[in-house]
Amino acid sequence: MKNIVLFASGNGSNAEEIIKFFKSNKEGSVVAIFSNKADAKVLDRAKNHNISSVVFSKAQLNEGFVLEKLQQFQPDLIVLAGFLLKFPESILKEYPKVINIHPALLPKYGGKGMYGMHVHQAVLENKEQETGITIHYVNEHYDEGEFIFQKSVNIEDCKTAEEIAYKIHVLEHQYFPTVISDVLNSKF
Repeated sequence: MKNIVLFASGNGSNAEEIIKFFKSNKEGSVVAIFSNKADAKVLDRAKNHNISSVVFSKAQLNEGFVLEKLQQFQPDLIVLAGFLLKFPESILKEYPKVINIHPALLPKYGGKGMYGMHVHQAVLENKEQETGITIHYVNEHYDEGEFIFQKSVNIEDCKTAEEIAYKIHVLEHQYFPTVISDVLNSKF
């Protein structure tokens, strides 16, 4: 069984879907959740599933603490599921298999500061007819790693950023766990 470590900064709905998916298919297991926010709801989700969690500061992410903790879990894959900090090159050198999900069809609406509702609001303001998700490898730049998977959704009927967010969450929950499974099995 392969070890998956999740990084998340917020609610953790994607983390929950990933945990449930791998509890039922047994090819991988979420062994830890790392978060840069001590009050993140994702930590409650980790506790509810008896999964170890590690909380760290932005400074600790770049100073070796997180890398040292990661080594204890021996991840085969690191997954950023709503993680808002730039992932350090020092960790990418040790663990080059890191993937992220972005709530838009990259390369549109990517880069520093483009996350969550900021993305959905920009999509709405630009009167896009569709948006979607992009799952990609992480490199040293925000949202510029090689694409693994994209899925679009029509948003012509959406009047608010919240309506767009809902449609994006449906896509994320449906596709993110299976794409992670495919990456674990080296289909990408």
